[in-house]
Amino acid sequence: MKIVTFGELMLRLTPPSFARFNQTSRFEAGFGGSEANVAVSLANYGLDSEFVTCLPANKIADAAVADLHRYGVRTDHLVRKTGRMGLYYMEEAVAMRSSQVVYDRGDSSFDALVPGDIDWDAVFADAGWFHWSGISAAVSAGTAEVCAEAIAAARRRGLVISCDINYRRNLWKYGKTAREVLPPLMEACDIVFGTELEYLQALGVSMPAFKACDTHYAMPMEGYAQAAEEVARLLPKCHTIVFALRNVLNAQHHLLGGTLWHRGTMHEARIYDIDGVVDCVGVGDAYNSGIIYGLVHGLELQRSLELGAAACALKNTVPGDYAQFPIEEIIAAADGATNGRIAR
Repeated sequence: MKIVTFGELMLRLTPPSFARFNQTSRFEAGFGGSEANVAVSLANYGLDSEFVTCLPANKIADAAVADLHRYGVRTDHLVRKTGRMGLYYMEEAVAMRSSQVVYDRGDSSFDALVPGDIDWDAVFADAGWFHWSGISAAVSAGTAEVCAEAIAAARRRGLVISCDINYRRNLWKYGKTAREVLPPLMEACDIVFGTELEYLQALGVSMPAFKACDTHYAMPMEGYAQAAEEVARLLPKCHTIVFALRNVLNAQHHLLGGTLWHRGTMHEARIYDIDGVVDCVGVGDAYNSGIIYGLVHGLELQRSLELGAAACALKNTVPGDYAQFPIEEIIAAADGATNGRIAR
């Protein structure tokens, strides 16, 4: 099954050695973006993965596409338009200091997308799954309309449609809110991923706070089940609802958990205690990719959730947007290989 993801591919610029923006004269460059991160992980797992985006015709964009190809991601339906490549600058967190992200995406080629620019019937001709996120709908009114166009085309062809809410407060600048734009798009989706804040911002659904300080935390599953039922009431076509849960004790010490609701049944992931976070960008994308892998392969829902949580936990251990793990390492982590011993 080919899995298609859609979103903006950006150049990421990060000061080295936890420096602040005003301290550095150098930036480490990489590429990333939520939906591209999912595509890379799925390709790493051996799945047929295609990323659809719009980029300018220049050498930096060419390098970004080559980077995707290096991981085995297809870009068969890449669109080129006048503009520039979107950027984001990231100041890394350390100890009690939070990360700072500055977006520079205005007037990018992706920002200029409008309906009709992408031939979605051609994109989906041999596909079985479409994954998009709220980031793409937040960039501009035009990209939100393209999301709607893509979702409608995927629905016509009977694809599984998954959505990561991916609420980014700093992106909603064109006069519409996430609460106005996202629910009509999400109504056509089969699977929704998101965090506590994202479900609240997009749908007005609240849930219990995840307050784990160790792996023995007792999850308030009744509260999560009630929240999932409320999401399902608002999105009646949605049969699977994932809550990705995180408690940040400090920049390098996070607790991760999660739940998966499917047609009235709840599943709970094990809790991971990560004391030594390297980079938490893309961890939600890794969570999504592990679950998608399990569902594509027809694994039990509990097992799919476990793979998602393991992929999320492992992503915290590598720098950059992309997760760097084959499925064998995800499975090993899900099965308990989390002691950090040398593998030889």
